[in-house]
Amino acid sequence: MKQMQPAQQPPNQDAEWQVRKDLAAAYRLVAHFGWDDLVFTHLSARVPGPEHHFLINPYGLLFQEITASSLVKVDRDGQIMQSGSLHRVNPAGFTIHSAVHMGREDAGAVMHLHAADGTAVSAHRDGLLPLSQTAMLCLGHISYHHYEGVALNLDERERLIRDLGDKQMMMLRNHGTLTVGKSVAEAFTYLYFLMKACEIQVRAQACGPTHLPSEAAIETTRQQSGDLGKAAKLTWPALLRLLESNGHVYAV
Repeated sequence: MKQMQPAQQPPNQDAEWQVRKDLAAAYRLVAHFGWDDLVFTHLSARVPGPEHHFLINPYGLLFQEITASSLVKVDRDGQIMQSGSLHRVNPAGFTIHSAVHMGREDAGAVMHLHAADGTAVSAHRDGLLPLSQTAMLCLGHISYHHYEGVALNLDERERLIRDLGDKQMMMLRNHGTLTVGKSVAEAFTYLYFLMKACEIQVRAQACGPTHLPSEAAIETTRQQSGDLGKAAKLTWPALLRLLESNGHVYAV
């Protein structure tokens, strides 16, 4: 008797599932660190393949509720690209994330937060200051985009991607923070460094007058930060272990 062969899976199915698991983990980690904002703000990741689809959170779920299968796949026009989905996506989230995914070929993942410390620094006249080693590691990667209102105007995408340029971190003035990475792991690593730098700045400035290092030290640290994204090889497995040790079930 001829042996039945297992049904062949679509070529990108396994790769998409891995991205879904990583992105769901990133949502749980944002909640773990207290950076979430109820059901608002967004993390996204590009789906492997030529279709230029990306995954984003379903509008209405808390970040601690996100799972790999609950993520919504959309195209560049914001159309949901998976059958049977009962969810919708946040229009402002689509505007911001579609801009970066469309404008940056290397944008495998995009993360945007309204967390208090990041938003506070985005509203500071001088933006992110070199008050800590962590901040100095970020300075060579950061750009700024001025606030234009809730991001519902698709015309803003052109200006947002222009202001982002080739950087991996952005301060959305009076709004929040944004990071870009080749992968979910890399984008989250940039996010952690940026959020930690903002937290330190808010605390330091609350203490009174601050001390700045020399320009030479700032420049040396900037040069040393060129491979900052590569830290994801160490940080991401450790962060997944952190979720596992806290009983998070996200890969379903």
